[in-house]
Amino acid sequence: MNDEVDQSDRALFSISVVTELTGVSQQALRGYEDRGLVTPHRTDGGTRRYSRDDIDRINEIAKLLETGLNHEGVHQVMKLQAEADGLRQELREATDEQS
Repeated sequence: MNDEVDQSDRALFSISVVTELTGVSQQALRGYEDRGLVTPHRTDGGTRRYSRDDIDRINEIAKLLETGLNHEGVHQVMKLQAEADGLRQELREATDEQS
């Protein structure tokens, strides 16, 4: 497969395809965007395009909402996950430098 297509951050999928892949309605996807939970790429014409990373994030958002969290709770959980990921990366880099 082409390396360009394999990139998880490449915005390839339309909102209708994402709806089929995730089971999340177009209205809900727009709501996620309005609340800053996901930021799809926009074409020059303004069409939303989602990446595989976006789809993974949307699935995570949907799972968190199903647990009873509200959108602000989801936002906080995702913020903490990003911070933890950053700290893990810093730790890896510091460990690599010491080796």
